[in-house]
Amino acid sequence: MIRFIAWRLLAGAGVLWGAATLTFLVLHFTPGDPAEAVVGGEGAAPTPEVLAQITAEYGLDRPWYEQYAGHLWRIVRGDFGTSYRLHTPVTQAIGEQAWATMELALAAAVTGLVLAVAVALATAGRRRWIRGLAAGAELLVASTPAFWLGIVLLTVFSFGLRLLPATGSHGLASLVLPALALALPIAGVLGHVLREALEEVLDEPFIVSARSRGLADTTVRVRHALRHALLPLVTMSGYWVGALLGGAVITETLFTRQGIGRLLVAAVNAKDLPVVLGVVLLSALVYVLVNLVVDLLYRVVDPRLKEAA
Repeated sequence: MIRFIAWRLLAGAGVLWGAATLTFLVLHFTPGDPAEAVVGGEGAAPTPEVLAQITAEYGLDRPWYEQYAGHLWRIVRGDFGTSYRLHTPVTQAIGEQAWATMELALAAAVTGLVLAVAVALATAGRRRWIRGLAAGAELLVASTPAFWLGIVLLTVFSFGLRLLPATGSHGLASLVLPALALALPIAGVLGHVLREALEEVLDEPFIVSARSRGLADTTVRVRHALRHALLPLVTMSGYWVGALLGGAVITETLFTRQGIGRLLVAAVNAKDLPVVLGVVLLSALVYVLVNLVVDLLYRVVDPRLKEAA
């Protein structure tokens, strides 16, 4: 087990290095001058002398490979630098926005999981038209872009019915629509996968035996079949993380919420490399840790894997 965890951590370090390298190269070679972000953006109209001074001060005039090596060395030492645009440490800039994104991601994850499990338990093994109706709804929400889905939710519940606020990050009511916009596509994919797994499990002999003992259908599905059908759901945890982190960028921008997503969009537009690197590495680290935890959970969900190991 220790050797397995060590190899996974080593592979995770490679993922972090690859994410940092790709982010640096893409942002460095895109058009734009980071020095303009330091003096307040394109509207500040700095003089060429000021830009030259800032470029030299921040080392932006050095060759790209020297800048890359410098950023990489600082990251290894735990120093993510200072934001060009905000003039604050990157860790502070991310820390101020992290809770808002975590709150949104957690609400969306719980909502998506509850919807997926509920729909799958209710429709697995039922009549063909019921399964077809559920599969069609799952396909619809899973294939709908989060941006368009958010606009539909805003149009119906904010502008039409006026039940929920359209923007902001204050209170539980402002969290409902963004969480739904993130959760529905996730619930569509997970619900489809879980229903197929449940239908396979419901045909197993131990389910037939449980039914023969007079157990209620709900008890059989929840207590006996669900656990054995969870392995594909656990396997897709990496998909959850990617969908939540990627969707947060769009959702926070659409609903004008505070969070890491909006921070990343503003940093990319300003070529604020330290902030972009910090956010990307944080996302990659979460992804790596989640996949490691998933590999360890396999043996809890399916004891056969533990015995084989």
